[in-house]
Amino acid sequence: MAKFTLPINSIVKKGKTYKLDSDPKNILTVDIYRYNPDDGSNPSIDTYILDKNNFGPMALDVLLYIKNKVDSTLSFRRSCREGICGSCSMNINGTNTLACILNIAEESHLKIYPLPHMPVVKDLVPDMKNFYKQYESIKPWLINDNKPQREHLQSQSDREKLDGLIECVLCACCSTSCPSYWWNSDKYLGPASLLHAYRWIIDSRDTAKKERLSNLADKFKLFRCHTIMNCTKTCPKNLNPAKAISHIKTMLASD
Repeated sequence: MAKFTLPINSIVKKGKTYKLDSDPKNILTVDIYRYNPDDGSNPSIDTYILDKNNFGPMALDVLLYIKNKVDSTLSFRRSCREGICGSCSMNINGTNTLACILNIAEESHLKIYPLPHMPVVKDLVPDMKNFYKQYESIKPWLINDNKPQREHLQSQSDREKLDGLIECVLCACCSTSCPSYWWNSDKYLGPASLLHAYRWIIDSRDTAKKERLSNLADKFKLFRCHTIMNCTKTCPKNLNPAKAISHIKTMLASD
């Protein structure tokens, strides 16, 4: 009989608890995944009991308060605070989202983890190297060797076809919510990269549609998508990667 064992230091244990000195009425309890590869210890869940009157209404406000006032060792990514850079993507209360645009004003308990099924650099910081490598593989730039007199023009109707695609901020919330990506992230490109691939395939200024489709005609790169729809459900920008993927499949099937 096969015997399965967990990797060393993989069991998540109970960590520290940071309590308040006072007893405010408006309390928020925050459980945060902590992991430091340098100290060789197990991951842990640290608990922070906070007064909600000390920070703003967004999840990122909570993290910044903890970082600045309670525990300076906490690591996470953040930048724009407006949902346009994708840096602060993480799993909050079971859903992949952007911490900067998640309103937690009505919450009394938060459970915050890094994006699932990705290597963890430290605490809430996932390793995005593979994700960006896959994005690079779809050649996310305009390919057109026909030199225009001034610029590559585009009609208003053709430009409108790109709406719902160009708003993607590459936060990886969709890809890391996809079971197909969890098990095949070395081969399956994932919803984010495929949404961007479709964006360039239908761009009227691009002349590499045939080559782009040929690059995706693979049982793993594209067709490992089983239309589970987690990607569309979790997207913090309300985009529909599953729809974009279905359009690519239709194009390949009709050629």
